[in-house]
Amino acid sequence: MHAVIDEDVWYFRLPVSNRVLTKNFLIRQFRCPAEETVASKIAIEMILRCSHLDNKDIFSKSTEVINNNLNPKWKPVTLSSRQFGSKENPLLIECFDFNSSGDHVLIGKLRSSIADLERLNKERTGTNLFIPSTHHRKEEKMLKGQLFVDQYCEREQFSFIDYVSSGFELNFMVAVDFTASNGNPRYSDSLHYIDVSGQLNSYQRAIMEVGEVIQFYDSDRKFPAWGFGGSTAGAVSHCFNLNGSPRDSEVVGVEGIMEAYATALHNVTLRTHFIWSSYQHCCRNGCQVPCIT
Repeated sequence: MHAVIDEDVWYFRLPVSNRVLTKNFLIRQFRCPAEETVASKIAIEMILRCSHLDNKDIFSKSTEVINNNLNPKWKPVTLSSRQFGSKENPLLIECFDFNSSGDHVLIGKLRSSIADLERLNKERTGTNLFIPSTHHRKEEKMLKGQLFVDQYCEREQFSFIDYVSSGFELNFMVAVDFTASNGNPRYSDSLHYIDVSGQLNSYQRAIMEVGEVIQFYDSDRKFPAWGFGGSTAGAVSHCFNLNGSPRDSEVVGVEGIMEAYATALHNVTLRTHFIWSSYQHCCRNGCQVPCIT
């Protein structure tokens, strides 16, 4: 489901817990129909196992490789309803002999469906794999090897809409990179350059585009904002309050972040180059901080 919602719609002025989602979201003078059915949220988790496979060296399923085992049991695999559609839709399951050269050899395959796999699990039975006949192209040879479904579980996958309609809130935090690799803010090739024409730089665009969406899911709209990698009061700091306050890192709204950022550019000197430990230091200070770099 895709819905683009303008940030100045009355809906976003309501507290998160008071918002009621409907099938149509008002977007300026347009309407965007969006429907999310229960069936579309279903995910299937299965544990697949094979027995009596042909004597090969290595077997693989998807990205998982099981070494030297003629009766492999794979890790749980999850399929969403968006992937398989209807339970009756055909699925092709293939088992290969894995070769590091990339020239994998087909051991056996099976044409099935989610409904068939569910039945195998309920009946605790297996089904035989097939391989194309070497004599007749349109015929298939039944193999001794079988596929079993040791576990079959249906669960509901909750979407972002589900969470926010239930009153879920987000805590928005920002950490801005003030290392010298961004370039001198006085020159137009710098990521921190402030254009006199009013055109936003890369950091300002990122703050606006992300913040204007997320801010409405934070009830108090008070956002911690930091900088790192710059020099404040003559010393390089790996985590300083963007608003210049010695105690409080919070600002009000996205406009508060933008103001604090603009002020910091006049008071902070870009130092060193980006190093991962600088960002980690900021993350530790703010628990989990999305870094805008």
